[in-house]
Amino acid sequence: MHRTPLVSHRGGTAAPSVRPAFITLLIAVVVIAGARLVLAAAGMQLMGMAEYSTLIPVVAAALLPLRQTLIVGLANLAVGILAYGILLPSMSHASRITVITALGASILVSLAVCRARIAAERSLKGLMVARERLTLLSEASTRVGGTLDVARTAEELAEVAVRRFADHAAVDLFDPVLKGEEPAPGPSAGPVTLRRTAHRSVPAALTAAEPPDSSTVTYPRESMPARSLQRGIPVHGQFTDTAESEECWPTDPNGPGTQAPHSALAVPLRARGVTLGAALFTRSRHRAPFDADDSLLAQEIAARAAVCLDNARRYTHERATSVALQRSLLPQMVPPQPAVQAAARYLPADIEVGVGGDWYDVIPLSGARVALVVGDVVGHGIRASAAMGRLRAAVRTLADIDLPPDELLTHLDDIVIRLQNETAPSSAGLDEDAVAGADVGEFLATCLYMAYDPISRRCTAARAGHPSPAVVRPGEGARFLDIPAGPPLGVGGLPFETAEIHLPEGSLLALYTDGLVESPRHCLDERLERLLEVLSEPKPTLQEACDHVLDLLVDDRTRDDIALVVARTQALDHGHTVAWELLEDLSEVARARDLASLQLARWGLPEAAFLAELVVSELVTNAIRYGGNPIQLRLIRHDTLICEVSDSSNTAPHLRRARTFDEGGRGLFIVAQLAERWGTRQHSDGKTIWAELAVPPATVQAPAPKEMSRTAAAGRSATRPRQTAW
Repeated sequence: MHRTPLVSHRGGTAAPSVRPAFITLLIAVVVIAGARLVLAAAGMQLMGMAEYSTLIPVVAAALLPLRQTLIVGLANLAVGILAYGILLPSMSHASRITVITALGASILVSLAVCRARIAAERSLKGLMVARERLTLLSEASTRVGGTLDVARTAEELAEVAVRRFADHAAVDLFDPVLKGEEPAPGPSAGPVTLRRTAHRSVPAALTAAEPPDSSTVTYPRESMPARSLQRGIPVHGQFTDTAESEECWPTDPNGPGTQAPHSALAVPLRARGVTLGAALFTRSRHRAPFDADDSLLAQEIAARAAVCLDNARRYTHERATSVALQRSLLPQMVPPQPAVQAAARYLPADIEVGVGGDWYDVIPLSGARVALVVGDVVGHGIRASAAMGRLRAAVRTLADIDLPPDELLTHLDDIVIRLQNETAPSSAGLDEDAVAGADVGEFLATCLYMAYDPISRRCTAARAGHPSPAVVRPGEGARFLDIPAGPPLGVGGLPFETAEIHLPEGSLLALYTDGLVESPRHCLDERLERLLEVLSEPKPTLQEACDHVLDLLVDDRTRDDIALVVARTQALDHGHTVAWELLEDLSEVARARDLASLQLARWGLPEAAFLAELVVSELVTNAIRYGGNPIQLRLIRHDTLICEVSDSSNTAPHLRRARTFDEGGRGLFIVAQLAERWGTRQHSDGKTIWAELAVPPATVQAPAPKEMSRTAAAGRSATRPRQTAW
């Protein structure tokens, strides 16, 4: 099959087409010569007509190119010689010489005038082109890279190039670039597959069309874009055949904008030694083809745009890392709890702001209780996310030792102050600019901590500079809980206060960060009222309630990240819990074992009786021996079996491993081996020791008879009075 070669455009001007002025001047030459002959035949004065003949080349010099001016002048001279030298014999010899000499001189004058005019036009055109290119470069510098979004930066490059530089522009990038990653180094030897990120054409630019959907486009190895990417230099040319253009230029996957172009230019987008993709430009036949100067201009624009694209790619990578870090530090799921049903959402801030330090947590506590936590670290970025992770870990650690909310926030405040001191710059070894520019208050934070007991249906809460939570009690509208406002974490020196609230079963709690209710377009009071209105609208599930709140309150461009926790309270009635008061007498240990065994039989858990009797025996024995009245035994049944023994002593036991010949000290060790979890919590009138057993036990097997006697002996030895630790 015959192929028309791809012809590179070279400098030069094609032969101009015949213009009406050129034809008009040739006709004028003939008309003036004919009029000269007619007047001469009538015996009239003929010399005046020669003056008009000498003006014709001068007029041509002002209107026509050099070659056409020469043609008009020679035609005028030839007609003059014919008219004045041959056809008019009555004219004197001196007059003929004068007229012909004047006509020849007019040719020289017209050529000189034409050359001067063309030189002036070229100089002026060069200045105009240079000014237009500088304007285009300036526009590209100001318009491209206005955002840190890769796709938007590519669209800005296409918008700048269309209409002033090309009829159609497209930007194709490697897939890793759009994800914030770095593409594979080195040129590709085979076909190259890119993703069409942006394209614009003259009609689309005039109608402000929406950006196209991203789609892949594959360049054959011999195509112009592939060669440009392989060589790392711009490749331009013009097409003389449609089939050749289809082979050397890819078809636009989003429309006919790049199909069968008259002239095309492919420029690689390279920044910091990395090839990000290619910029493609085409012109139709009504415009001059691309030349070497156009290639240099496009290369300069592409180089500036490539730096902006690489900056956006790096920011995308940093933001993806920050979001991944943020989400990894947050709970991956909200585990089911006997106290509440909970659902949570986290929304990162707008891409221009970056991720923040908002977090939430749902922490299981002893006695089937649960803690709901929401916090916010001041600031955005990696440091805020890292600080959030440290604070969340600290809250979980403090919650595990069952501190009251106000004491927990006090300890957390001390931790934040310590972190501030650790990150505060020291003047030693640092200049003044480094000390002044250091971020001292990075770890200033707010926090709300709530602990809910499903047995008493009471909630204790304290907050440190955080917005008050909202509650929707059954049959009532939403309202904010009255919790005393404490100072933000990191201020120090001010106390925190605890509020105790009764929450009926089925109450809806909403904990949130300030990003949900703060908006630059609305005042805070309006947003808070709107939140109460939205929460008052019932929804079938908690997930739908979360989505409903976010849909109605979150703007399209969130200036701060948002954490939201919605929880519905549950209650454990008398069918799930039972308690007995015990006397301060060691004979009560056997009674406690019998009570626990009978209760487990009523609950249909006889297989758990053996382990429960051992745990109850150890806990009650040591409470009687080392504690004081009143002594209470409580069993709680839900997903697990919880055994609790309370006494009036504030002395907290600790676990230690007894030596071989010790007669005691094995009580807590036995409990720790038999229970899934165990711990101690302090309250105003004493302490409670608790142990959580699996129901039914999947890994704990009943010991053999000899082992049972040994275990019982160990338990009895643990109650001897000479041991001060369990």
